Amino acid sequence: MANKIQIFDTTLRDGEQVPGCQLKTEEKIIVARELEALGVDVIEAGFPISSPGDFLSVVEISKAVKLPVVCGLTRAKKDDIDVAAEALRHAQRGRIHTGIGSSDVHIKHKFKSTREQVLQQGVWAVQYAKSKGYEVEFFAEDAGRADLVFLAQLIEAVIAAGADVVNIPDTTGYCLPQLYGKRIKYLTENVKNIEKAVISVHCHNDLGLATANTIAGLMNGARQAEVTINGIGERAGNTSLEEVAMILQVHKDLELTTNIKPEKIYGISKLVSGMMRMPVQANKAIVGANAFAHSSGIHQDGFLKHAENYEIINPAQVGVPSSSIVLTARSGRAALKHRMELLGHKFEGEELNTLYENFLLVADEKKEVKDEDLMVLAANMPVLVK
Repeated sequence: MANKIQIFDTTLRDGEQVPGCQLKTEEKIIVARELEALGVDVIEAGFPISSPGDFLSVVEISKAVKLPVVCGLTRAKKDDIDVAAEALRHAQRGRIHTGIGSSDVHIKHKFKSTREQVLQQGVWAVQYAKSKGYEVEFFAEDAGRADLVFLAQLIEAVIAAGADVVNIPDTTGYCLPQLYGKRIKYLTENVKNIEKAVISVHCHNDLGLATANTIAGLMNGARQAEVTINGIGERAGNTSLEEVAMILQVHKDLELTTNIKPEKIYGISKLVSGMMRMPVQANKAIVGANAFAHSSGIHQDGFLKHAENYEIINPAQVGVPSSSIVLTARSGRAALKHRMELLGHKFEGEELNTLYENFLLVADEKKEVKDEDLMVLAANMPVLVK
């Protein structure tokens, strides 16, 4: 089995569904070009039939990028597929992403249909999309809760109909990693024609398990991961591109690789956050403000002695300028001495102890002790020692 993982980015489709995060076409083009530079394999550029703006964005992104596949989302409906095909006409490589619900919850309560009718509609949609001359990806919505035997029947049928990629979404973020991994493995072992298509994983973060589920899917045979920058997306969000890329980078024992250029991650994270007016939480893995910040005295001492004591990723790998030592009331002498030396002041022995005692008085009053506070402490040292 091939070990290259295709990265399918849906920041401009699923990510943009977050209330208040809509982008203009010209903004989407900027992001798309940065995704291309990042090394993304597929860009889901929008849902063409949903609005004139989305249609135009898919058209213009198709013109703007050359290397990635440009993908347009559709429902399993003729009009949707016709409009997507028209929107993709300028793409170097276009893909129609069509599909239908696969869980009994969706079949009964969303479509008011039957398994047999859903299977027939899915097969028809793939055949019709394929007739447009593009790659076709089929999504089995809510596959995380679907009956496994029926899901396998559906996937086998759409592959026979011409699907190049089969997307097994955990649409509601319901699955646990080991169960989602088993679900993917079941398909690899029970769908007779599975080798004719790429299995894709699209996981939501409702229970905080999107990244874990995605990795479990990849470990069990999926070879495409559907992700967004900063993990933005419907409700609690999608799988984070930067987390998946760096997990595979760090855990080389998995022997799974991507085309992602890690050094560009931080830059595009800030770009998307700013354009979409969606701040990144400080403790967000890889790209959060605190991802490479150390404030505990024990951690600071260990980090200063050898960075790998507390950092498994060099910040420069992902484009972050440097790690940071944040001075708080939890910081120790080692960190204080280090920061003072950077400011041009050297303190040792009892003098350092006195400085530290006065530092703690300031730190108890402030959440973070800044360089200007340290300069005042240093200037007052002769007086304080007396």
